[in-house]
Amino acid sequence: MRRFPGRRATTTTTTGTMRAVVQDVFGGPDVLHLGEVPVPDIAEDEVLVQVRAAGVDRGVWHTMTGLPYLGRLAFGLRRPRNPVPGMDLAGVVVAVGAQVTRFAVGDDVLGGGRSTFADYAAASEQSLAHKPAGLSFTQAAAVPVSAVTALKAVQDLGRVAEGQQVLILGASGGVGSYAVQLAKAAGAHVTAVCSGAKRDYVLALGADRAVDYESGDFADGREAYDVVLDIGGNPSVARLRRSLTRRGTAVIVGGEGGGRFTGGLHRQFTALALSPFVPQRLTTLLALVRADSLERLLPLIDAGAIVPSIDRTFALGEAAQALDRLASGKVRGKIVLTL
Repeated sequence: MRRFPGRRATTTTTTGTMRAVVQDVFGGPDVLHLGEVPVPDIAEDEVLVQVRAAGVDRGVWHTMTGLPYLGRLAFGLRRPRNPVPGMDLAGVVVAVGAQVTRFAVGDDVLGGGRSTFADYAAASEQSLAHKPAGLSFTQAAAVPVSAVTALKAVQDLGRVAEGQQVLILGASGGVGSYAVQLAKAAGAHVTAVCSGAKRDYVLALGADRAVDYESGDFADGREAYDVVLDIGGNPSVARLRRSLTRRGTAVIVGGEGGGRFTGGLHRQFTALALSPFVPQRLTTLLALVRADSLERLLPLIDAGAIVPSIDRTFALGEAAQALDRLASGKVRGKIVLTL
């Protein structure tokens, strides 16, 4: 049995090394390979989780490619600061730090962790929640990053309320699939923007109307929306404003598109700089997975108001294929690695 410094005694039988998806340089999916790395140590406020499933999201794509370059201030200038990618996880607690009070060995959990594309991952106690018994590990791994981001966008920043007209750009992706369901649960009328091939999918999620971005224009002036959630899109701030009511709110989520230096983040900077001088509220979001947000989501999942939507699952050794799938633009909902 491997000894983990600072942990309470456990019955875990983990050995000194584990399987993990590893990348030594920035690049496309071909830089990912399966390797052997040490089982991570944990701090006093952390737990060690045996990973049963790990979600794949756009954040993983950015840390893999090292794009935009501005992001390298966080994830490494010349090479990945953390060679094992992954943030979402669902699994079983196998060790706990001395200060951990909410979890014990054997608990099923979901949440955010470090380097989750591996057999074991360390996670802060404050970024985890107990997994509901009715949720599979695969479904649970699809929740943390995407559903928390959608929750923050819809409820906290968008302040979506009953009867409002809500427009969601990127409605068919991981975050978008949750945003559609959360906005409908709030009683809003939802217009989803996606490709024509995904029209039936977003309508099945609960959207009232679907707009094909290849043949329609959400900012043509025919409709004005109380809230616009721009999830992974790249329209200009001016176009977002044209789609809003006079006192409407636009929430820019993530930073896709744009140049290699700032990516789509220039739109976020523009929105924040302009917002104090216009009647509309222009805001941005980069959400972190926290236990309190997960606890707000789980009752909605238990009640069936939101359902994790799984596009496809891949084995741990197929991480490169999973990222290829993510980049293809064909994904409906979430991709999950299963261990």
